[in-house]
Amino acid sequence: MSTLKVGVLSMGDMGAGIARFLRSKDIQVATNCQGRSEDTIERTKKADVEMLPSDLELVQQCQVILSIVPPKDAVATAQRVADALSGGSAKDNVVFIDMNAVAPSTCRDIGILFEKARVPVTFVDGCIIGGPPKRKNDTEATKSEIDSFSSDSEWEIPNLPLSGPEFLSKLPDGDKLGKFLGLKIFSEDVGAASGLKMCFASMAKGFTAIATQSFATAQNMGVLDELKIQLKEVMPINLSMAERRVPGMPPKAYRWVKEMEEIGKTMEEEGGWDAPIFKGAAGVYKAVADDMVLGKEKIGKRSRGTTLDDVAVCLAEGLQRKKKKTD
Repeated sequence: MSTLKVGVLSMGDMGAGIARFLRSKDIQVATNCQGRSEDTIERTKKADVEMLPSDLELVQQCQVILSIVPPKDAVATAQRVADALSGGSAKDNVVFIDMNAVAPSTCRDIGILFEKARVPVTFVDGCIIGGPPKRKNDTEATKSEIDSFSSDSEWEIPNLPLSGPEFLSKLPDGDKLGKFLGLKIFSEDVGAASGLKMCFASMAKGFTAIATQSFATAQNMGVLDELKIQLKEVMPINLSMAERRVPGMPPKAYRWVKEMEEIGKTMEEEGGWDAPIFKGAAGVYKAVADDMVLGKEKIGKRSRGTTLDDVAVCLAEGLQRKKKKTD
């Protein structure tokens, strides 16, 4: 068993996947599930992760903390860790890696948060490109996820580019952690990894938002079947991508609302663009998250929206109901 202990906040689908992978490599992993749902506690137990009773114990026991939360919770999670460290409770410097889908300026604000708190933290900017780690024989892994993963002998794992200070050499078994997760510091600038994630997600999830809106509108107009025929003849790759990506989106839509807003913020602040495209994409995902059918979908417990056509049907019906209420 490694002497390194990694804290993961929190145990969502991605956090639990990374934790489960690290446990398979004999890396100790802990979290704080206080106040979390039964689904979260169940994922934590399945990942063989130690459940600590407080953030205080987490920073006392873990040399590294991975923040893997919905974008709207990124700053609050960093504040939790800063508060836990503020009493000087950590034995040594803690490495805090923010791996959330946020704009570079949001990431830099988190770094400033730790500086102002004057706590013993090495702050690293990170991002996750790809889906949660899965064993290669796991039939739940989709082809689109597998295509975006790096390879391990037994696992398919996402790419985890980092930016900021070098830290692995200062950790016990840091070389193992870096090797197992394929950690790569490609820039010294905090914000670079977050910017990379925003640019990548703008294409991947931006396409999904456009496809979702297009197919739901086609369903409302009665031209969905003909749209698919035309796409298959003229743009078969786009149809194939839509059929893979759109059905997997509904359980994640609530998280992607804020992510689209962060992408828009990135495009404005870092690229000089106006943000309406991604404000619109955020609106698409909010419509899915608020939908009375699709909004109830959870990863691993799917019943509706498991095909492109059914997503279109659900949304078309939901949008029509909304329109009738406002007419």
